[in-house]
Amino acid sequence: MPRPILATIHTAALRNNIQRARRAAPDAKVWAVVKANAYGHGIERVFEGLRSADGFALLDLDEAARVRKLGWRGPILLLEGVFEQRDLELCSRLGLWHTVHCDEQIHMLATHKTEMPHRVFLKMNSGMNRLGFAPHQYRAAWTRLNALPQVEEISLITHFSDADGAKGIEEQLRIFNTTTQDLPGERSLANSAALLRHRIPAAADWVRPGIALYGSAADFPEHSYADWQLLPTMTLSSKIIAVQAINTSATVGYGSIFKADKPMTIGVVACGYADGYPRHCSTGTPVLVQGMRTRMVGRVSMDMITVDLEPLILAGVEVGVGSEVTLWGNASKGAVLAIDEVAQAGGTVGYELMCALAQRVPVGVETD
Repeated sequence: MPRPILATIHTAALRNNIQRARRAAPDAKVWAVVKANAYGHGIERVFEGLRSADGFALLDLDEAARVRKLGWRGPILLLEGVFEQRDLELCSRLGLWHTVHCDEQIHMLATHKTEMPHRVFLKMNSGMNRLGFAPHQYRAAWTRLNALPQVEEISLITHFSDADGAKGIEEQLRIFNTTTQDLPGERSLANSAALLRHRIPAAADWVRPGIALYGSAADFPEHSYADWQLLPTMTLSSKIIAVQAINTSATVGYGSIFKADKPMTIGVVACGYADGYPRHCSTGTPVLVQGMRTRMVGRVSMDMITVDLEPLILAGVEVGVGSEVTLWGNASKGAVLAIDEVAQAGGTVGYELMCALAQRVPVGVETD
């Protein structure tokens, strides 16, 4: 039989989460952000749950082609725009909208021969300092684009750097609004944190939820997924494949970093860093066994982790080889382990765990 590890994608949770995004900005259209292969979930697997979106936003042409192949005829936005001039031809063929964030992309458009003018989103660097034109350069870039016959319509876009923290979005929003005050075109604002934590102005024609669609709180630990009325969309589950009874002072795993302070029972789980489980997790990382919360002990191996079974034994829960283990997501008995908690224990964020799910892990889709 196959190794007992499985990732499950929950379609109903995806539907819940995109509706939650709509409630946060009821007058705006919603981009479903599916970059990084839908945050590791798989574009084909999430499409049914997110097809109520007004558009899909992503990074590369291959992903855009996959969305079109699924039958999507609505807007698709390339969030980083094109990387080579020849990409513009595929944008025309697939009907893609694309971001313009630098002089080089304007030049590509200006020298591109096309009979189909492009819908572009002109990006402002309002404080993130990654992509986009500085506010003092923005209007000149808009004027250059507006003069091109290759451009049909210009929308305006920026990205908030601190929506998940105390600094907030106010200063960047002020810069964006001041600079674009009398420019025509739709506005695209608001990642997940901005959408859920801040009041998005009516001028936002489009919002761009990403991580919230996948049931993770962008501002964890200040808020959890449940605080924002989200549902986890990915469960990583496995089973106990061996049980070890160890004595006081016995050690567990590579490096002997865990030493038992009393006799205890350890469960060995078929999951390791080669499956995408973060190696930096260590003793104390939460795990669900038979739906009951316990902890990982020792060091994460390539193919295995070890968990403390004492809480279950003391509670009278029957546990042994074959018992269900939930690494993150939904246990079969209704308990939930937030991916954000596991990520925090590993010194990272839920985004990375989703995207790092290994290719060797089989994935199923729960459609109910």
